[in-house]
Amino acid sequence: MAYRVNNIGLWLDEPEELLGQRAAEKLGVTRSDLASVRVVRSVLDARKKGSPRYIYTLEVELAPGRKAPRLPPDVSEAPPAPEAPPRVKEPEKLPLIIGTGPAGLFCALGLLERGVRSILLERGKEVVTRRKDVAKLMRDGSLDRESNMNFGEGGAGAYTDGKLSTRINHPMVRKVIEAFAKYGAPDHILIEGKPHIGSDLLPGAVAKLREELIAGGCQVHFEQRVEDLLYRDGRIAGVKMADGRTLESDRVILAPGNSARELYERFAADGRVSVEAKPFALGFRAEHPQSLINGIQYGSAAKHSKLPPADYKLAENLDVDGEVRGVYSFCMCPGGIVVPTPTEEGLQCTNGMSNSRRNAKFANAGIVVSVSVADFAREGFHGPLAGLEFQRHWESEAYKLGGGRFFAPAQTIPDYLAGRVKKDPGDTSYRPGLAHTDLNQLFPERLTQSIKAALRTFDRKMKGFISDEGKLIGIESRTSSPVRITRGDDLQSVSMRGLYPVGEGCGYAGGIVSSAIDGLRAAEQIATELA
Repeated sequence: MAYRVNNIGLWLDEPEELLGQRAAEKLGVTRSDLASVRVVRSVLDARKKGSPRYIYTLEVELAPGRKAPRLPPDVSEAPPAPEAPPRVKEPEKLPLIIGTGPAGLFCALGLLERGVRSILLERGKEVVTRRKDVAKLMRDGSLDRESNMNFGEGGAGAYTDGKLSTRINHPMVRKVIEAFAKYGAPDHILIEGKPHIGSDLLPGAVAKLREELIAGGCQVHFEQRVEDLLYRDGRIAGVKMADGRTLESDRVILAPGNSARELYERFAADGRVSVEAKPFALGFRAEHPQSLINGIQYGSAAKHSKLPPADYKLAENLDVDGEVRGVYSFCMCPGGIVVPTPTEEGLQCTNGMSNSRRNAKFANAGIVVSVSVADFAREGFHGPLAGLEFQRHWESEAYKLGGGRFFAPAQTIPDYLAGRVKKDPGDTSYRPGLAHTDLNQLFPERLTQSIKAALRTFDRKMKGFISDEGKLIGIESRTSSPVRITRGDDLQSVSMRGLYPVGEGCGYAGGIVSSAIDGLRAAEQIATELA
């Protein structure tokens, strides 16, 4: 009999050999009664400053003939291995998948598991070659509009950190993480409470996933931008490519990522695909020395060899001038760097990333404030593209404030709060570089006041967050899509049968794992229709 045993704690100086003994004690058996002990999950609990510990979930198997005399509330029988999905009849016209980010790749994987091949179309380059364009952007501000931090195989997540943690609770989460481990990500992601691959290793896993798709009969085409959709009798009929070619299919999975602005503009102008403005969040990247964050989070244990670079998660709902607004940390990158993520000239935006070892000297995270359709309207932006226009406006202002060539406007946190330009922000991980300026020139006053109020609250939770060592870098604006391609319960567009809007770009996910799951759900839905 195998059991899932939760909440087994170990202090940093305790050996892992004690895990089996403590699991046996919880089950009411002896250590020798356990035939096997396997770590399923490990989470760092650093709530008690100076005394962090790891909390484990174990899967243990009892020796033949042995049975646990009791099952405490945090022990259950181990779940059975999932069954392979049933295969279905492949359609005459293969499904077309627009985009090879996690939603597109995992939709193709889910279809292939059911015996359905697909054709994937990607405007950018394959993931390894794409690295050169990313490096050139960081080196001298040279932007390739089709191959950058956002466009290319693997999507925006391939070169911005590779975190596999997610806030959603879905049975497919495990499937996504196991798939990345299968295709070359390190095995430790299978047990980490906050699994992280790293932007140095994730591209390799993405490439191996693509190779398996091709081996199964899928087609993957790079540097092939979809210009428009084809329609016939109220149903999708295929796609029109930028080079004028057309590809026919009665099933198109739309997974282009949240920066595919030309497509969203085409949909809004055409009117045949239902689009609506969607709330999102924007703000800055906060960057601190990693040693400072370690000291704040771990206290006297900060230099312990078993502790990873510390992270943080901050959130506040604040009433500013009678309006309640959420301000929170986003995509926290311990031991990481801040990177430029524009897709158009003259527009400045950033994100963060970490390599697998997370050994850079700075920590960074987005500090962002939620914005609504009402916020868009106050600034004069209306209609389905109001959020996109609002987003683009502030990216343009940030570019001007930075002085061009994707230099990022930046300011120390104390100076930002005081509304002064006094102390130089100093050393940074951001390339091409920083422009010392007043970030109070960005964003409407109500958003600025919300961010400032939240920063003061964050400093009470993490004393030292507001310090001359901390800086804000502008701007973080592509936290999620500013539009939503509306769809029904069958995951098809409410206005165009056969079109499946999925992933972050279409407004239904936020991050690698949730996007991958949305792609798998689309595959499941299509398979149901084909059964």
